[in-house]
Amino acid sequence: MSTELAPGIKKLYTARHLFTAAGVTAAYLLLSWWLIGFKPEQVWLALFFNSFYFISPITRKFILGFSIFIVFWIIFDYMKAFPNYRYNDVHIGDLYHAEQSLFGVNNNGTLLTPNEYWLQHSNTFLDILTGIFYLCWVPVPLAFATYLFFRNREGFLQFSLTFLLVNLLGFVIYYVYPAAPPWYVQEHGFEFIANTPGNTGGLAKFDLFFGSGIFRSLYSKSSNVFAAMPSLHASYPLIVLYYGIKYRLKWFNLLFATIMIGIWFAAIYNSHHYVLDVLAGITCALLGITLFQWLIKKEGAVKKFLEKFAAAIK
Repeated sequence: MSTELAPGIKKLYTARHLFTAAGVTAAYLLLSWWLIGFKPEQVWLALFFNSFYFISPITRKFILGFSIFIVFWIIFDYMKAFPNYRYNDVHIGDLYHAEQSLFGVNNNGTLLTPNEYWLQHSNTFLDILTGIFYLCWVPVPLAFATYLFFRNREGFLQFSLTFLLVNLLGFVIYYVYPAAPPWYVQEHGFEFIANTPGNTGGLAKFDLFFGSGIFRSLYSKSSNVFAAMPSLHASYPLIVLYYGIKYRLKWFNLLFATIMIGIWFAAIYNSHHYVLDVLAGITCALLGITLFQWLIKKEGAVKKFLEKFAAAIK
C-alpha cells in the first residue's frame, strides 16, 4: 500500500506546486495588507488553504474546488476598501417609504413597515427561531457544497459557480443602488452617516438570550452596512433548493425549503432587510441560476472551462 501512495504523495511537493502556493499566499497577504490592512483572519485563511493544499491529494482537490468560495469571500472582504456610498447616493428614505407604501401594515391607525410591526410584536420564541434560521445562511450552502463535492463533482461546480455569479450580480447592484437596512432607519433616521458600523438589529435579542456574542461578532466585521439591496441572505437558500431539486435530494429539499422561508422571514423580523430587499435577492438568485444554465448550454468556452476544472478536482 505504501508503495502505491508514495508517488501520489510525492507529487504534492513539486517545485511548481510549492512556488504556486507560496506566490498565491504572498500575493493575497500583501494585497490584503495594502487594501484593508492586516487582520489575523487573513493569516488563518492562508494557513487553511496551504494545509489542505499539501496534506493529501484529496484535500488538494477539495481546496481547489472550494477556492470558488474563497474568491467570493476575498472579494466581499475587499469591498471595505471601496465603500459603495462613495460612488452613488445611499437610498434611505425613498426605500423606506416605498416599503411602507407597498407592504405597510395598519397598526392602530399607524402605517408601519413590516419591520416596524415585528419590532413592536416580537417575542422570545421568534427571537430564538429566527436567530437559528439566520445562522444557517453560510453553513447550509457550504455543507451542501461539501456533500456535492463527494457525491457529484459536476453538480458541485455548477452550484459553486452559480453561487459566485449570484454574489457578483448582487455586488454590482450594491454599487449601483446603495441602500440602508431597516435597522439603520430605526437607529439614525433618514440622515446619511458614512462609516456607520455594522449592527445586529433584532438579532441582538438572540445574543442576549443565550449570553453569546455570535451575531455581534459577525456584524462587527460587515464590509458595508449600505448593502441591503438585494438581500443575498435571501438568495443563498434559493440556490441550494434549486440544486437540491435538480439533483433529486428528496426529503432534504423540504428541509432546504423550510430554511429558505425561515431566513426570508428572519431577515424582515430582525430588521436587516425590507420585503423589497428580500424580493430583490430572490430575483437575483433566479437571474443568476438562469444565466449560468444558459451559459452552460450556449457558450462553448464556459463548458470547456467546467470540463477542465472538473478534471482538476476529480
